[in-house]
Amino acid sequence: MTVVSLRIDAQEDQLIKEYAKANNITVSALFRNTVLEKIEDEIDLSLYKQAMSEHKENSQSISFEEMLKELAD
Repeated sequence: MTVVSLRIDAQEDQLIKEYAKANNITVSALFRNTVLEKIEDEIDLSLYKQAMSEHKENSQSISFEEMLKELAD
């Protein structure tokens, strides 16, 4: 397991510890979960932007009724 150190001031330290305690998790779990969620959000946003770009280049929209007909076949 890797250890990561972080420099924060006393007020930030107090706030983080209180938040973790209020949510019944360790500070380590709080940081790990928060960082991983941030990474996942950025990956999701990147994939969304890529999909929208591809859609704009080659839009193949169909109506709801056409979709129902296609799914029924």
